[in-house]
Amino acid sequence: MAYNNFETQAVRIAESASNQREHSAPIYLSSSFVFDSAEEARQMFSEEIPGNIYSRYANPNTSDLIAKVCAAEGTESGVTTASGMAAMFGSMAALLSQGDHVLASRSLFGSTHQLLTRIFPKWGINHTYGDISDILNWEKLITPKTKMVFIETPSNPGLEIIDLEYIANFANTHNLILVVDNCFATPYLQQPAKWGAHIVTHSATKFIDGQGRVLGGLILGEKKYIEEVQFFMRHTGPSLSPFNAWVLAKSMETLAVRMDRHCENALKIAQYFQDSKELEFVKYPFLPTHPQYDLAKKQMKHGGGIITLTLKGGLPRAQRFIDQLQMITVTANLGDSRSIITHPASTTHSKLSEEERERVGILNGLVRLSVGLEHVDDIILDIERALEKSR
Repeated sequence: MAYNNFETQAVRIAESASNQREHSAPIYLSSSFVFDSAEEARQMFSEEIPGNIYSRYANPNTSDLIAKVCAAEGTESGVTTASGMAAMFGSMAALLSQGDHVLASRSLFGSTHQLLTRIFPKWGINHTYGDISDILNWEKLITPKTKMVFIETPSNPGLEIIDLEYIANFANTHNLILVVDNCFATPYLQQPAKWGAHIVTHSATKFIDGQGRVLGGLILGEKKYIEEVQFFMRHTGPSLSPFNAWVLAKSMETLAVRMDRHCENALKIAQYFQDSKELEFVKYPFLPTHPQYDLAKKQMKHGGGIITLTLKGGLPRAQRFIDQLQMITVTANLGDSRSIITHPASTTHSKLSEEERERVGILNGLVRLSVGLEHVDDIILDIERALEKSR
């Protein structure tokens, strides 16, 4: 039976089933699987028939997760990975060769920046950054060796929004592979493939898990690209464990209701503090003061669970503010049921130079708030008290 709505797909789509008639999918903690005959083993290894061979290749739990997320994203196929960064790495490494060039948005997660600036150049793969504010001139950045466009939208942590329809048309016009990191939006709020993206990546560690329990990553997209990614991943080994896949597949069942609450809380908090005299700026995609508010409304269902607050007083004030919080957790993760605060300039993006951080709006006074599922009044109260005490 086909399901048309996200919530039903997330709950009802399942690939694995044992002969025990269980209502909830079991965890398949097996490194390998049994063949009925030598001929069946040969056929599976030659891919003449489908089937589980070895959990580094596939496992019923990873298949469950892929089925749910592909349905949510509207993609043909997918691969699970051991972490979000394994997904970012694999989406590029599997499809690029020595001499290739990547055109990337300047606003990227810190570790993705390290891939492009320190790891891939060792293998002769180079990049150029394009500014989101100047996206109409990205054509000038293309070289004869350009093979891929890699973007985040919304970006981490600056919450910059890229026009998915425009960038997909741009990539197709120039015969480039478009990869979109959809981590902040999740498949519930945004589906880049429906706008024309060829590959969609996720750190499933974040909102897809939603409770800070496990690591995981996803690479989803057109079958012709995913086949290359599958080959690369099978033989390099960044495999997602069956247990983590089981947790993440279960988490998909509640993603919609959780994201509704994350977004509802985040919008209320952004509206409450947007005129605060303690802050230089509050940034949230569904706040009308966001520079790309109309674009965010066009391609996202809601504004997401992340807000940035830029405090007056720079780094010292930001640090005092963080230290005065009593409920909100200080940690480098995001997308948790618990609200989390992070100072990107000194943590997740600290390896960027100050000039690089300023170019993407990561100022010393900026903090990234991952809004949790607590009552919104309690989150606001904690922020308000910390702002007062950090003056």
